Amino acid sequence: MSVVGLGTWQLGADWGDVTEADALAVLAAAVEAGVTFFDTADVYGDGRSEQLIGRFLASRPDASVTVATKMGRRVPQDPAEYNEAAFRGWVDRSRTNLGVDRLDLTQLHCPPEAVFHDDRVFDALDTLVDDGVIAAYGVSVETCDQALSAIARAGRDGRAGLTTVQIILNAFRRKPLERVLPAAEAADVAIIARVPLASGLLSGRYTADTVFAADDHRSYNRHGEAFDVGETFAGVDYPTGVAAAREFAALVADRAPGVTPAQAALRWVIQQRGVTTVIPGGRTVDQVRANAGAAAVPPLPDELLQDISDLYDRRIRPLVHDRW
Repeated sequence: MSVVGLGTWQLGADWGDVTEADALAVLAAAVEAGVTFFDTADVYGDGRSEQLIGRFLASRPDASVTVATKMGRRVPQDPAEYNEAAFRGWVDRSRTNLGVDRLDLTQLHCPPEAVFHDDRVFDALDTLVDDGVIAAYGVSVETCDQALSAIARAGRDGRAGLTTVQIILNAFRRKPLERVLPAAEAADVAIIARVPLASGLLSGRYTADTVFAADDHRSYNRHGEAFDVGETFAGVDYPTGVAAAREFAALVADRAPGVTPAQAALRWVIQQRGVTTVIPGGRTVDQVRANAGAAAVPPLPDELLQDISDLYDRRIRPLVHDRW
């Protein structure tokens, strides 16, 4: 995986309208910028994101891209829905959408809590690896406790075992640094860091007056109306987030001149020990190129890292640290 990947939720739905032409241009720009890892899900636009990636890769057989998808959010969130028969149906649908015989990586998509403790779920996933319909599997989680439960499933009993954990990690969501990243490193589990820009807050582009489209989750999920509120602005209320992001941008300008706030936010994630790849989204070619450029940004200086830590402690920690 490239250290900066591409999240593709925005190519399916929930971030305002993205045309097919714009989506394909974004994927092309990512590959041209050195990105070799795409993350998608069967629920993003009810398969649209997967289909667009499949169409792009079919037109670019020279592109060496690992594609991770996710499954499980198209059904009622009942642990009983997570069984081998269901998995086979979901995997077959994603294989069709992506135009492949075997999925590179499939992840359970923030499943119900009980799923993390059910041996039958992971036995079924191991069987899919044995059968060759998926190369590897992982989980996407909401909480650090879920991540730790999943990591315990790595390389078990001589079978494939879990290989990846996808978790929200950014300068405004630091709790995974305490236990999750060390545990993942010890178990040789890859960490895929999502929501690295706190839904764009850390880009420094938004103000208190910014208006998002009605079909953008940053409008309709600010209080968790549709799914976990931690997925929107990393769980930070918007006014607090805008103020903190403004301070973050000022710190970056002072301590790392020439680096954009978004690149600094991505660089912060990249240099956390145990992180394998970070998956910012991007609705435009320019955004994708700038995000990919974070891979070449030098490590942030210690003074800036301390400033960011202090900012988190002052403004953000009381709001999010103990929730996830």
